[in-house]
Amino acid sequence: MNNELFDRANERYRLRDYRGALMAFTECLQDTSFPLAPGEMGLLYHQIGNCLVKLKNPSEAIQAYSQATADPAYGALGTVECNLGMAYASLRDYENAIRYFEKSVGDATNPTPYKSYMGMGNALMKLGKSAEAGVAFREAALDEANPDPTKALLNLGVCFMALNRPADAVASYESALQFDMVPATRNKLQASLGQAYVACGQMEKAVHAFEEAIADKTYFLSDSASVDYQRAVGAVAQGSSEQNQATQVLQLADMSGLDVAADGTSVYDEAVYEGEGAEPFYYDEPYEADPASFPGYVGAYENPDNDRFFTATDAELEQWSRGLAKQDRKRRNVGLKILLFFVIVIVLAAAAGVFAYIQGYGYPTVQDVTKQLFADPAAAPDAVFSADVDASAIPAMIEPVVTDPNVVVDGVNRSMTESTVYATATTEGGGAIQYRISMVRDGISWKVSNVELYFPSQA
Repeated sequence: MNNELFDRANERYRLRDYRGALMAFTECLQDTSFPLAPGEMGLLYHQIGNCLVKLKNPSEAIQAYSQATADPAYGALGTVECNLGMAYASLRDYENAIRYFEKSVGDATNPTPYKSYMGMGNALMKLGKSAEAGVAFREAALDEANPDPTKALLNLGVCFMALNRPADAVASYESALQFDMVPATRNKLQASLGQAYVACGQMEKAVHAFEEAIADKTYFLSDSASVDYQRAVGAVAQGSSEQNQATQVLQLADMSGLDVAADGTSVYDEAVYEGEGAEPFYYDEPYEADPASFPGYVGAYENPDNDRFFTATDAELEQWSRGLAKQDRKRRNVGLKILLFFVIVIVLAAAAGVFAYIQGYGYPTVQDVTKQLFADPAAAPDAVFSADVDASAIPAMIEPVVTDPNVVVDGVNRSMTESTVYATATTEGGGAIQYRISMVRDGISWKVSNVELYFPSQA
């Protein structure tokens, strides 16, 4: 790669000359006098995508980021996949956004998975999948790399309100209050907490929260919050018991828990794009959770590479709680408080198995079946091939398969009944061979239906 031209492009980007940086990065990519080393094509397309986002062109940015993901040697694919998710979300293509967020959080090299979980949670909320969104926001809050879990906790509270579980929303909002935040965010948090208290029938606490929200006279309650505030004030003035108010409130209160200012803006998360070695930057049209989109859908999101959410014992939860509390002591010892409501959130896992099955996950996973195939190709017909495959066709399929216990899975396209795995195996002589392995569902597991050499087109 022409390093002088690359440095010039980075300097233009730093000076906010994004059009000039785009031209320079493109010229660097097309400079045939300086061959690209492994990973450099991905780096250049990554930077080109960042420039296009800055120039308000997410559609072309998606094309550039997709080219970056085609370079398996590039070491920041998790970040690129997160950017792809944000770009699709900015176009309101939430299904594709979620698909790339899932890839991003499944990449062990991703340094900031909490950003992908936040984007995933927002996209799921747009689709009305409040329970799955809640699990994603929980993961974002618990990510040790997250310097500020406040927004994750706020959005988790919104999910609980959408699921008609205001007591759990109160726990989430109260946990968020332990963190430092700007006054505007704290005001909106207090207003949302006030609505959750009203929904629980805790009128005195609700009045206190609402008054905290408007105390500095810079924040104005939304219509639904104003109604709840007046209801709480009236109940306290009449001396009504909290228990008697609870039933009436649960029938009448706005259950969204998502307070907005008079101009319609919201506190929650923005779409974040991240460049290699550069500061994060923000898309100008953030997408937020819309209370009208909550139909009460119940399901759960599963991270296919981490099943601790489903198998954790009480002892393990306590151990994680102690570990996070120790690590977060410098942040006002709030780790334990976060993990306390983690126990509450774990009930969302009841529907996770069904959701994971529909999304194409299983056990053993498609990655495990691929590694088994390449570890011992000779045993493959009995071990990994589907019973529906013609036995006479199997020898021709496995003939080009080399033995490589360390085969690398480059990518997976999943669906409920069929999946495709792209893998690269290394020969004894050090050469690399790429394969495309088709698989079909076999109960909760997967079986191979076809193996072929794969020759991806080069950009």
